[in-house]
Amino acid sequence: MTALASVIVDPAAYRPSDDEPFMSERQLAYFKGKLMDWKDDILRESKGTVVNLKAETENHPDLVDRASSESDRALELRTRDRQRKLISKIDEALRRIEDGSYGYCEETGEPISLGRLEARPTATLSVEAQERHERRERVHRDD
Repeated sequence: MTALASVIVDPAAYRPSDDEPFMSERQLAYFKGKLMDWKDDILRESKGTVVNLKAETENHPDLVDRASSESDRALELRTRDRQRKLISKIDEALRRIEDGSYGYCEETGEPISLGRLEARPTATLSVEAQERHERRERVHRDD
């Protein structure tokens, strides 16, 4: 366990700022707590989904009701699949916190802005690198 475990940051009382050293223990603890809370929320919601899907096994005699129910179920499952992928990204961000690479662009090695990390704690690219990546994707997609 790292020294990070001993640093407890109250997200309601603390916001990372550019006035402090980038990815200080306090900032890392803040983002770790934010990621853990986000993951816990997703897992809690997914447990509710499992309960709802099990309860929703009734057979609807009306075709419209059955179609509506199946559509709702498919949407719920797609949402859960997206959240499953998000949990993988959260776990990867937590690993980067532990290995010291969190907050730095995978492409350039430059710091990712605190504003970007605040909005998207799983970000692995700086805004500039992400824009370049998206431009390349558009060019290749248009081919």
